[in-house]
Parts: sequence; C-alpha cells; structure tokens
Amino acid sequence: MGTTRSIDTGTSYLLGEIVDGVATLTLNRPERLNALHPEIFDGFGRVLPHLAVDAEVGALVVTGTGRAFCAGGDVAAQADRAERAASGVTVTYEAGVADLRRRQNMVSAALYEFPKVTIAALPGAAAGAGMSIALACDLRIAAESAFLLSAFAKVGFSGDFGGSWFLTQLVGSAKAREVYLCNERVPAAELLRLGLVSRVVPDAELPAAAQAWAASFASGPRIAYGYMKENLIRATKADLRTCLDGEAAAMTAAARTEDHREAAKAFVEKRNPVFKGR
Repeated sequence: MGTTRSIDTGTSYLLGEIVDGVATLTLNRPERLNALHPEIFDGFGRVLPHLAVDAEVGALVVTGTGRAFCAGGDVAAQADRAERAASGVTVTYEAGVADLRRRQNMVSAALYEFPKVTIAALPGAAAGAGMSIALACDLRIAAESAFLLSAFAKVGFSGDFGGSWFLTQLVGSAKAREVYLCNERVPAAELLRLGLVSRVVPDAELPAAAQAWAASFASGPRIAYGYMKENLIRATKADLRTCLDGEAAAMTAAARTEDHREAAKAFVEKRNPVFKGR
C-alpha cells in the first residue's frame, strides 16, 4: 500500500480518499441504502472538477457503504415534497427543471465526461438514479449480491440522471425498455451476460478487487486513456469521418507523449513499460 490522502467532499454523506493513484468516492448513508441527498450532489460537484485535473489521480472508483451502491432518490423526502406541493408550498415547474438539470450535470454528465477511467463498484442494489449513476461510469464491477433496478415506475416517476440514455447505448432500445417498463431486478449474473458489468466477484472481495482494477488504469497510459474516452464519446454522436478526424488528431498527439516513447522502448527491450502520465 502506498500513499493515502483524504478528499474533502464537504459532507459526511460522501466520503473520499486517494490511494495509490485511485480516487474513491463512497456514498455514505447506509441506513437509507445510500439514497441520494442534496449534500451528495454538492459533494460530487465540489470534488469531481478538482479530481479531473489532480495529477495524483489516475482513476476513479464510485461505490457505496454497506449493502447498497445507491437506492436512488430519497423516497421519504420525495413524499414530503409532494405533500408540500399539494399544500401550495412548492417551487415553480421551471425552477424544478433547472435544479434537476444542475444536479444531473454535476453527477452523471461529470462522470461520463471525466477525463480518467471511472469504475462503479456495486456492493448491492443500484436502483433508480443510483442505477443511472452506475451506468454513467466507464466500467462496472459487481458483488455477487448486486443488482440493477430501474425502480422509477414504483414511485410514479419516469427516470432521471441519464439512465435511459446510458442503458440504451449499452444494451439497445429493446432491453432498455424492458428494464424501465417492467421494473424487474437484473441480478449480477445477468448483468455480466448483458455486458453491463465487466466483472462479478464474491461480496467480501469487492473493495479490494475494485481498487486493484482501478490501480491498473492509474498506473497505465493516462493520456492515451483520456483520448480513448474522447473517441468513444464522440462515436455516440458523430459520423464516421468526424470520428476518423478525431482519432487522427488524438493518435498524433499520443504519439508525441513520453508515455508512448517509453512503451515503444519497453516493447523493444521486452519489459513492462513504466508510465508517468506525460
């Protein structure tokens, strides 16, 4: 184990630390299955921009304390807001839309566009917006007891935090419709079959497995990974020639890095390269 540094998220509901180049953000409301809270959104909004440019950080893990990743929105708080709205104490529709857009951008969009490899480590349920946040990450690793659940229909919601877009991109429209409309649990084994998670491990092994996997990216060619992510994001919205132009620019830039020169030299010398993110 190397150096460890805590991350000040501004709230006890979101814990953060950096170990061996891996930043880990942990949703920390285990008594509510890590249901989302305004302080959690603010915590993500506070730390993600800094981690994106922190030279010590080469990869990011998002996980949850206890037996859940994130149960989604806090239904009790939602019920209270609904009661107040029925009593005439509420924000305008326009203000509600603007606030949700802000929170979605601070979490889902920021994770999706994060310039370093992101991994969601699922110790249990990832439901509702929690499912969406897990899908916003590049990769997912799940404990055997983990599952995804849209959950929105159960509380009369349509879905938020990008889950409908992420799921459609990952598994196609038909399966995404099934997950959302049927509102049935998708267990870890099925998630692996669908490609929604890359690895399934015994529950007790999840933290160490996630850290080790993330560390492999943190010690890898960070600049190249960043360009790969740009290419893959572009591929979801651009035509072939635009993607080819983007790949040409990124490949030429990567070829000028110290990491590429070191990797080429290591290949010739038949040894493992030592990447420095330069």
